[in-house]
Amino acid sequence: MKQLITLAFITGIFTFYNTLNAQELANNYKKRHAIFDYTEKQLNNVDTIPGFENKAEKLMITGTIFESDGVTPAKNVVLYICQADEDGDYHSKKINGKRSVKHQGWIKTDANGSYTFYTFVPGTHWGTKDLKQIHGYIKEPNTSTEYAINHFVFDDDPFLKKSCRKKIAKRGINNILKLEKKDGLLIGKRNIILQSSPQTY
Repeated sequence: MKQLITLAFITGIFTFYNTLNAQELANNYKKRHAIFDYTEKQLNNVDTIPGFENKAEKLMITGTIFESDGVTPAKNVVLYICQADEDGDYHSKKINGKRSVKHQGWIKTDANGSYTFYTFVPGTHWGTKDLKQIHGYIKEPNTSTEYAINHFVFDDDPFLKKSCRKKIAKRGINNILKLEKKDGLLIGKRNIILQSSPQTY
């Protein structure tokens, strides 16, 4: 009888801690940044954003990610982007209790630090003067957190005013995409330099 009670007690404790652990994992999943939500994908340095094939303004964004010295190519860096569709809609919805957007993608740089996204030019809600933009986030190797980079914006955007361009130039940021068209594809290039002191494990 004592053995049965002991076994029941141990089983109860085991179940309790498993339940707590499952709840903690679920909560951590909901809180963590979307840059970590690529677990079902095998990342390489090229990705295609959902909806690319059906868009009128197909876009290729490419470039090199460098270490903080601005010279050494940075390998195994995860770059995550997300954006609205042509009408400014992010198509946000909850998946497993966590809000997610439709048009998103992930790459991991190769030994040359290179990356490429096949996507499309986003829009903004009608009647607003918001910039067309693609949001970007970086996770460096051996780091525990992500950080945002300046949004990708577009040189031909009528709402990208001179004052804004001056501020961008003064800060030494190169996030304005100047697009060239080749074989029906818009091409924009942006090189990215990593922060000098990322948070490490």
